[in-house]
Amino acid sequence: MTTPDLGAPPRRITVDAAQVRRLIAGQFPHWAGLPVRPVAENGWDNVTFHVGDAMIARLPSAAEYALAVDKEQRWLPVLAPLLPLPIPVPLAKGRPGADYPFSWSVYRWLDGEPASADRVSDPVRFALDLAGFLAVLQSLDATGGPRPGKHNWFRGATLRTYDAQVRRALTALNGHLDVDLARELWETALDSPSDGVDRWFHGDIAAGNLLLDGGQLAAVIDFGTCGVGDPSCDLAIAWTLLTDDARQAFRERLSVDDATWARGRGWALWKALIVYARTVGRADEEAAEARRVLDEIFSERLVSEGRRRYVRSQDSAHRTR
Repeated sequence: MTTPDLGAPPRRITVDAAQVRRLIAGQFPHWAGLPVRPVAENGWDNVTFHVGDAMIARLPSAAEYALAVDKEQRWLPVLAPLLPLPIPVPLAKGRPGADYPFSWSVYRWLDGEPASADRVSDPVRFALDLAGFLAVLQSLDATGGPRPGKHNWFRGATLRTYDAQVRRALTALNGHLDVDLARELWETALDSPSDGVDRWFHGDIAAGNLLLDGGQLAAVIDFGTCGVGDPSCDLAIAWTLLTDDARQAFRERLSVDDATWARGRGWALWKALIVYARTVGRADEEAAEARRVLDEIFSERLVSEGRRRYVRSQDSAHRTR
């Protein structure tokens, strides 16, 4: 299997509200009178603006991120009616213009607040609702769906794409955490085979892309990294947000085998390691969150080992009776 090449980092551009107003006025004059203002928290891949009270304009911040626009325009209207929770559905596709060089999209605004541990009212129910959503997504017909590529940074493909990044992070973090355990977990993930069946995946199931209403999961947004392939990338949320009990419920609801679980843990480990390596020595929120996720991954492994040792000891005791 050929390992994909990530290439050079994207060259991001800035976008401001005045540009968006000009784009809308020139291409969608029936919306020209609506106020345009930035959303409170923007993502990395796209710059997003409110258009009136009911819509958003979502503009890719680099050429690589713009590759997802046609994919979302093509597939989200197909997936949306089949899923148990609301997802974004494009209302219109914009063209380059007003000194903005890429295609872009207009969506209906989905209400809700981003998930966080303190906002989730019932962690186990949240985990089961999310697992139910992913189970339906994975069950949908993947024929003709977008295979892993630059459009989604090879989500759904082999974790070996990120091996060099992880090795560099482990070198940088020597003395700051248990790099031997991290390396063991990473190598286990690399060596855990997929069944090779293409399934739909979201690609970035993260707290900021899960909207809550009254503490319960209400919508799933930002499908820029979606595609068909190995869906284990969608399991990373088990370590980045879920509690111990919720993690177990999540795994059982999805009937995840050991190999897929190891790969999912690998996706969480990759991101946490590279962020922690970049922020080590800092005392800010980003550094603390990366360390928290790593601690969650390590503690889950130790608990799992303890359970296995207990089961083996019980089996041994039973055989000697």
